[in-house]
Amino acid sequence: MKYKVKDMNLAEQGRLNIELAESRMPVLSYLRKKYDNEKPLKGISIGGCLHVTKETAVLIRALKAAGAEVAWSGCNPLSTQDDVAAALVKYYEVPVFAWRGLSNHEYYDCIDEVLNSLPDITMDDGADLIIRIHENYCSLLKKVFGGTEETTTGVHRLRAMATAGKLHYPIVAVNDAETKWDFDNIYGTGQSTLDGIIRSTNVLLAGKTVVVAGYGHCGKGVAMRARGMGANVIVTEVDPMQALKATMDGYRVMPMDGAAPQGNIFVTATGCKEVIKRQHLRKMKDGTILSNTGHFNVEISLRDLEELAKEKKEVRPNVMEYFLCSGKKLYLLAEGRLVNLAAAEGHPSEVMDMSFANQFLSVLYLVQNKGRLNNRVHDVSREQDAEVAVIKLNTLGVDIDRLTREQQRYLKDYTSGT
Repeated sequence: MKYKVKDMNLAEQGRLNIELAESRMPVLSYLRKKYDNEKPLKGISIGGCLHVTKETAVLIRALKAAGAEVAWSGCNPLSTQDDVAAALVKYYEVPVFAWRGLSNHEYYDCIDEVLNSLPDITMDDGADLIIRIHENYCSLLKKVFGGTEETTTGVHRLRAMATAGKLHYPIVAVNDAETKWDFDNIYGTGQSTLDGIIRSTNVLLAGKTVVVAGYGHCGKGVAMRARGMGANVIVTEVDPMQALKATMDGYRVMPMDGAAPQGNIFVTATGCKEVIKRQHLRKMKDGTILSNTGHFNVEISLRDLEELAKEKKEVRPNVMEYFLCSGKKLYLLAEGRLVNLAAAEGHPSEVMDMSFANQFLSVLYLVQNKGRLNNRVHDVSREQDAEVAVIKLNTLGVDIDRLTREQQRYLKDYTSGT
């Protein structure tokens, strides 16, 4: 079996971490047991490009239990957990091509290795693998009959691709499932982003001013958790609706120009480029911490930061100190890459349980509907969303009310009034 990982000696620790994650992911474990005998994915080859974490390993185990052949690469140069990558190779016989700290060239080489396995279905986080197929592996488009996309940035890219008529196989937008974005993006990103910042710096959040750029689901989670730890939170936005929501939620809302001189810690969560750039960096306080929790490292202008600095040095893991010509010091975390995975362990297993259950069920949906789906981005069905929610509630021991027949009739009866 071909593979490329950093150190196979890390495999035992990786196995222990995978087992711990699995104990906290009951929905995915339930699905794995349910489909283990039936093997609905037998004969299906899956090419994955998601963060190589202990939670992803639990998803991979479920896919293999359902009969799939799997090959995997990471979707970010700094997010791979090397012990997990080694364990997937040694104990679970998965061809993995990923390690922490790979170069841009190595990153795409690893994706190419996955594509060389000739997948029938792709699973992506950020759409790099999907776009790589369309640009460099056109012959493979005849074999691939569907794919899934995990994150907001990737869904945006693929919707634009579909609008331009350039998407050549159907994609299920796992990110847009309510049991994904309303939990993973809010609670997962909120906690794991602050985890990454604290692990990197050991900074006290209480009393600090935290500036959150973007008030989508991820930004909302970061703002909520920062306030919960005693920070004063400022939100910057370009969308009037999101800005209004942030205002109604009790946050100060202003342009980045106004927030730049006030913040102690900055977190970008927009999915857009150059949210923090030269004019903002110049206004920031001495000792300001800069971090990003969006998928790509483009939200903080690294070019502007480099040009403003006369010296830089790594002062501790994942913390680069930039000494500006003005005499101020700014601290960039995790090279401007997503801080929750590059400087911590990503979302907790409990919330990834629902996200990856949607991934698993979406793959089943693609297999069951092979040849019947248009080449566009498809939403996760309400039925699938509800199934994941019900299983999760059951595993938590939570019971809920159910509508009586009379109540069901009432809700459908438009003649009922005062």
